[in-house]
Amino acid sequence: MSSKTGIDQLRELEQRFDRELAAVVDHRSLEDIQARYLSRKAGLLTLQLQNLGKLPSSERAEFGRVANQVKTRIESALGLLQTTILEREKNEALVRETIDVTLPGVRRRTGHRHPLTIVWKEIEDIFIAMGYSIEEGPEVETTYYNFDALNTPPAHPARDPRDTFYISGDVVLRTHTSPVQIRTMEKMKPPVRIICPGKVFRRDAFDPTHSPMFHQVEGLLVDEGVTFSDMKGTLERFHKKFFGESTQTRLRPSFFPFTEPSAEVDITCVACGGTGCRNCKGTGWIEVMGCGMVHKSLFRNVGYDPAKYTGFAFGGGIERYAKLRYNVEDLQLYFQNDMRFLEQF
Repeated sequence: MSSKTGIDQLRELEQRFDRELAAVVDHRSLEDIQARYLSRKAGLLTLQLQNLGKLPSSERAEFGRVANQVKTRIESALGLLQTTILEREKNEALVRETIDVTLPGVRRRTGHRHPLTIVWKEIEDIFIAMGYSIEEGPEVETTYYNFDALNTPPAHPARDPRDTFYISGDVVLRTHTSPVQIRTMEKMKPPVRIICPGKVFRRDAFDPTHSPMFHQVEGLLVDEGVTFSDMKGTLERFHKKFFGESTQTRLRPSFFPFTEPSAEVDITCVACGGTGCRNCKGTGWIEVMGCGMVHKSLFRNVGYDPAKYTGFAFGGGIERYAKLRYNVEDLQLYFQNDMRFLEQF
């Protein structure tokens, strides 16, 4: 092949490129023509450049000069057309996506901490400041830890399948977080100072005041010389920190299998401050939790010496404290994930 013939082919290729370039209108057709002429393996101009080695040495310089001119022109034309296409598409997008600023805006809802989470963490923070640590345990529990080790006899109503979810004969969904106290005492020698927040399960219908799943927080303190007065002072301090310094606490005699003596804990009504209202049924007091001195049989079950150690335990529902804090009467609202409710917190 002579250089004349090769240069003629380059000029014809250049003219062909000009004709095809006029039909390029978008990125896809631009990419097609770029690959057709400049592809490293099969591009039309690339194939022409491969003929350079077949020319006599005296003709190579002229062929190379023309080939570089054609290549430079093709690359320049493709670059300019790419800029033109980009600019045109941008202008079209601006017209197509024009925002009508007179239309009402779209409100983007942000997430919120759940009210139960807020109350849960605040309770934890108060007790952590008082020297307590947080302990957790399994939600699927054996009847030994859920009942037997807590001095709950086989005939106790709480063990009835109509009240408790049984997985099998000796496995249940825990009905309280008290099993965590037993598990903690088994692995920890006194002094023990813990709270156990978590989910619990009971066979209750889902209505404004009941739920088959709810949340409790229970506490335990065991050491030498622990008294009933220590328990009362602890609960008074907690409720003042949670509801306010004006809150008063009182204890009423009660019964629980795992504590002796046992008591119900009342606080002055958060709605009326103790003067009497509809919320407290005119008494000025609202029940919030149960408590008592740990029964000696529990100490024997975990290997503690009941002659050496004493302790107290307490427990209440987190939903109960949230209801009093936020004056939410319907328990179902906590479980429906309604943003209109949650975004208020």
